[in-house]
Amino acid sequence: MPLLVEGRRVQLPQSATDLVRAHPLLEERARLLRGQSVQQVGPQGLLYVQQRELAVTSPKDGSISILGSDDATTCHIVVLRHTGNGATCLTHCDGSDTKAEVPLIMNSIKSFSDHAQCGRLEVHLVGGFSDDRQLSQKLTHQLLSEFDRQDDDIHLMTLCVTELNDREENENHFPIIYGIAVNVKTAEIYRASFQDRGPEEELRAARALTGGPMVSIYDAKTEQLRIGPYSWVPFPHVDFWLQQDDKQILERNKIKKPTMHDVLGKDYFGYPASSPPLSSTPMTFWEITPISFIRPQLWAEEIPPPAPEVGK
Repeated sequence: MPLLVEGRRVQLPQSATDLVRAHPLLEERARLLRGQSVQQVGPQGLLYVQQRELAVTSPKDGSISILGSDDATTCHIVVLRHTGNGATCLTHCDGSDTKAEVPLIMNSIKSFSDHAQCGRLEVHLVGGFSDDRQLSQKLTHQLLSEFDRQDDDIHLMTLCVTELNDREENENHFPIIYGIAVNVKTAEIYRASFQDRGPEEELRAARALTGGPMVSIYDAKTEQLRIGPYSWVPFPHVDFWLQQDDKQILERNKIKKPTMHDVLGKDYFGYPASSPPLSSTPMTFWEITPISFIRPQLWAEEIPPPAPEVGK
C-alpha cells in the first residue's frame, strides 16, 4: 500500500519542497519543528540511538520513556509509530542500505503490533541539508520510495529534511535540526541534544564508522540493551592517519570538507562519508576517537568475536 499524507497517496518521485507545497500541513509541521528550542535530554529514561542503530519499545516499558539521536548532518532520523499500541521505533539512517533498513524498521514495529487492534502506522523524517554532494537529497528520496513500497499503509506526518532543514551562512549550508527525541509515552517529538550517548559510545561509533549494517540494540520484552558482538576488517595504515590533522588531510585529499571516511576511502568503509565537520560533536570524537578505540583490532589478521554485552 502507498505512503499517504492526509489520506492521499504521495506522488513520487518529487523533491521535499514540492511535496510539502502539495501538502501544506506538512509544511506547517516542519516550520513548527524548526522553530522549537533545543532541549537538553538527560540520561534518566533515555535510550540513545547512534548511526546505523534502531531501537523500538512501547509505552509499557518500565525502563525507557525517551528514544533519541543527534549529530545527523546528511543522515536522517526516522521515527515510526503505531498509534494503536504506541509501539515506537527510532533509527539513524545514513543511506548505506536504505532498501534493507526500511523493512527492518517496519518489522520492528510489527513485532509489537496486534494488527487486529485499531491504529495506523505514522512516520516522521527529520535531518539532512542542502549539501554539495546531494547525499541528503538522495537519502530523502530513498526513504520516501522505500516506505511507499511497503505492504502496509504508512502515514507521513513530519517531513523536515534536506532543503526543508537547511540554513545558509557565509555561502555555506548547515542543518537546522541535528537531533530529535520522541517521548514513547506521549508520542511527542521535539528538537533535542544529548550529553549521554552511552553505554559503550566509542565501540558503537566505531562499528558504524567501519561499515557495520544497521542493528537493533534493545530488547523491549526483557528491557535490556544488547551491544555487539562486532567485527571489522584489518586496516594496516591506521596509525599514520591518526597522526594527521585536518589541514594535512585537506591538502592530501583536495576536498572541501574532509572526513575520516574520505581519508580511508569508500572501499574500506563500504559507503560514502556523511559530514562530521558540520556536526555538533567535534570531528575528533566521532572519527578519531572510535578509530583509536579499535586500533589494536584494526591491525589484527583475524578478530575473534567477543561475547555480547547485555544490560539494563
